[in-house]
Amino acid sequence: MMHEEVNKAVEVLKRGGIILYPTDTVWGIGCDATNAEAVEKIYALKGSVNKKGMIVLLDEPTSVGRYIRRVPEVAWDLLELSDKPLTLILDGAVGVAPNLIPEEGSLAVRVADHEFCRSVVRRLRRPLVSTSANFSGEPTPTTFGEIAEGIKSGVDHVVSPAVEGKPTRTASSIMILHEDGTFKIIR
Repeated sequence: MMHEEVNKAVEVLKRGGIILYPTDTVWGIGCDATNAEAVEKIYALKGSVNKKGMIVLLDEPTSVGRYIRRVPEVAWDLLELSDKPLTLILDGAVGVAPNLIPEEGSLAVRVADHEFCRSVVRRLRRPLVSTSANFSGEPTPTTFGEIAEGIKSGVDHVVSPAVEGKPTRTASSIMILHEDGTFKIIR
């Protein structure tokens, strides 16, 4: 089941499609983070006013260095030692779609602790956009059943809830971490 779901998702992502999928936190809407047209489809589906506010999921901590120019030393420790989902907003984004990068040039990254997500990122060989499966301004759904029908019908592929695993059902912690080691906790 897992293998089939990963294959289906990767096929859609490679064609520039968007998917609805489970993560280690909540259900997300995602696409290939290097494909600007696919990123734009997500903004349009969500009705996003605040563009460039999406996270990218990676399969392992070492991947962070591929998409951030200079990763602060403390980031490696945070990624390794965090016992709950942690999103780091780091300066110096590179290698992703320009419409994912805000004016200050940062990128929100999280190493997914979820077999399906890691498998998709590995097979795709690119980071996976992850944004909550809701319309902008609406509450974040914590279960598949809470996701609006308009979101479900607006994506190119809905991953089977059978691969959900045991998500936290709460959004990740978010920390802005600058190159000089200064930080700010967002949530």
